[in-house]
Amino acid sequence: MYLRSVHADADTATLRRLIRENPLGIFTTAIQSDNFPVIQCTHIPFLLDVEDETNESEQGVLRGHMARANPHSKALIEAAQSASASAGGYLEQEVMVLFNFPVHHYVTPKFYTETKPDTGKVVPTWNYAAAQVYGKIKVYHDSKSEEAGNFLGKQISDLTDLSETSIMGYTAEGSAQKGWKVTDAPATYITLLKKAIIGIEIKIDRLEGKFKMSQESTEGDREGIISGFQKLGTDVGATMAETVAERAAIQKAKKDAISQ
Repeated sequence: MYLRSVHADADTATLRRLIRENPLGIFTTAIQSDNFPVIQCTHIPFLLDVEDETNESEQGVLRGHMARANPHSKALIEAAQSASASAGGYLEQEVMVLFNFPVHHYVTPKFYTETKPDTGKVVPTWNYAAAQVYGKIKVYHDSKSEEAGNFLGKQISDLTDLSETSIMGYTAEGSAQKGWKVTDAPATYITLLKKAIIGIEIKIDRLEGKFKMSQESTEGDREGIISGFQKLGTDVGATMAETVAERAAIQKAKKDAISQ
C-alpha cells in the first residue's frame, strides 16, 4: 500500500476496528497454476482473531470460508495439495485482503475555499480509507478431515453469531430479537453444506492502512471541504464531513503531543 506519512495516521486498534466494522474483504492471491488464472479475487466476510487487543505488535489471524466450486478455491486446493505447503500447512505464497471504509467520495476543487481563490493551483482528488492485510494462508479443504470439520464448524458459527448480533442487532437483550444460530438448521443439512465449502486461515504478517481524508490540506481548505460535504445533504456527505474533521483532530493532537 502506498502510504504518505500524512495519511498513515491510523494505529493498529483503528485498523482492527475498520476490519471488524467492514468485514467483507477482497481476498486476493497470485498462485502459479496450469489450470487456473494466476491472479484471483473473491469477496469474503472475515473474522479477525487477536489474543491480546492491547498488544499493537500482535498481528492476529483472519478466518473465512469459500464455496468449493469457486475456481479460486480450486486453485487454493491445488496449491495446498502440492509440495509448496510449508510447516504447519501454510502455503509459501503471500496473500492479501483489502478492507474498505464504507464511504468514499470525489473532492471537487470548488471545496478549496482558501487555495482556489488565492492561487487557483488546485486539482480534484478522492477521499477514502482502507486497510490491507498480508500474510500466509492455510487451506482447510479435506471434507473427511476432523481438523477441517472442526475449523469449518467453528468458522460458520462464529461468523453467524457475530453478524446476527453486531450487524443485525439481534442480541436478545431488552426488546431486541434473538438472533438466528447455525444450530437452528437441521444438523444433517449443515453437514451437507460444509462439504460444499473450504476454510481459509490467514496468519497476518503485515497490517497496513490509510485514512486519506484531506489531512494534507490547509486548515482553510479543510474547513471548505467539510462544509462542502455537509451541504451535499446526503448520508455519505455527512459521514465524509465527520471523518475529515475527525482525522484532522487526530492529526492536530499528535502534532501538539510532539511539540510539548
